Parts: sequence; C-alpha cells; structure tokens
Amino acid sequence: MKEKSSIALVDDERNILTSLSMALEAEGYKVRTYSDGVAALEALTEEPADLGIFDIKMPRMDGMELLRKVRQQSDMPVIFLTSKDEEIDELFGLKMGADDYIAKPFSQRLVVERVRTILRRQTPKDGQQPVTEAARVLERGKLKLDPERHTCHWDSRPVTLTVTEFLILQALAQRPGVVKTRDALMDAAYDDQVYVDDRTIDSHIKRLRKKFKNVDDDFDVIETLYGVGYRFKET
Repeated sequence: MKEKSSIALVDDERNILTSLSMALEAEGYKVRTYSDGVAALEALTEEPADLGIFDIKMPRMDGMELLRKVRQQSDMPVIFLTSKDEEIDELFGLKMGADDYIAKPFSQRLVVERVRTILRRQTPKDGQQPVTEAARVLERGKLKLDPERHTCHWDSRPVTLTVTEFLILQALAQRPGVVKTRDALMDAAYDDQVYVDDRTIDSHIKRLRKKFKNVDDDFDVIETLYGVGYRFKET
C-alpha cells in the first residue's frame, strides 16, 4: 500500500488550519498543522514532510524566515499563502526557493491541485524518471525550460516562475505558432475540477511577460490574439 504524502501546514489563522487540513486529508494526504513558524521548524527538523504550505505573515517567525531555515536542511517543496498584492514578498520568496504562491482568499480545490501537481513532479511514477515529452528540456530560441528541475532561462539568464506560470509557458512553447485558447491553457495548468475564469489566465500571462521583461526589455514572444487566445511566436 502506497504511503500517504505528508504535508506541513503552517498558518496562524485557526479556520484555515482546520478547513484546509480537512480538504487535504479528504484527498488522502497526511497533514500536520502548526500555528507559527517556530513550532513548525522544530517539528520539521525532527520529522521532515513531503511538502510545506506556509503562510507569510505569522507571529514569532514568518513564512520567509521559516523557508530560509528549512532550506538550510531540506529541499522540501514549499507553497506560500499570501495576501493579495504582496508582489515584493512573492518575488523575494520565489528567489529563496518557494515553489508556488496562492493568494488569499483561495479555493481549497485550487490548493489541493497545486499540491498534487508539485508532489507529482517530485515523485515520478514507479520511482523512475519519466521519459515523456513533458519531461524533456524544451528550447525555443532564447528560451530554455527544464520541467524536471523546474528551471527556466531566457538568453542564459534565470527566470523564476511559479508552477502555474511554468505550465502555461510550457504549453505555449511546445507548439510555436499554434494558438492556445484560454480553455486550453487552463487545462494545461489546472485540474479539470478546478474552475478558474478567463481573467486568471490573462493575469498569469501578464505576470509572465513582466518577469521576462525584467531580464530582457525586448521580450515579445508571447502574442495575444484578441478574442481567441495566446501563442508563442515562431522564430
């Protein structure tokens, strides 16, 4: 029988600890909850988890500091829970090694799907490296995507992407010149059971462009076809 993946959920809001742990346990995960970073760090030092979900704003030790200390002893994947518009915190956290961000208020189903996506990436089926199209390094002009390492480079310069941004960009870059509708991009980035509206995909595209423009002001390979969708420009 396959052992359950363990999740360390750290948040000072009791209702989030209760509701989110119930949702994750219903999906078959083993959830350990902590109300502050200090308690979580002590427990994770004793017994590591397969994945961590950390709130950023917490008393005693915030999520950023907890991630920094965890990274000294483990490469456990971490998802941050953050208030909206904390973009400086977000970029800083991603550079420190967070795997993804979820803004409050959030859908529990969205959290479950992000967890599933990250754990699936961490543990390939049967313990083998998957020899699939999705696992191969993808190179398109200046772009280089490595799904196994979850790394992205543009003109040899690193670009830090969340899981969702990575999956959307990968879907576009796999077939340059082919238009991807918003629905197709939703399917690439989210589970079928997770509902997101068109504006969510538009927001991800906007953030992708911004991140690439930070390393190359001339970045223009993600094209918008108004009323249709997006495509990766053919070179």
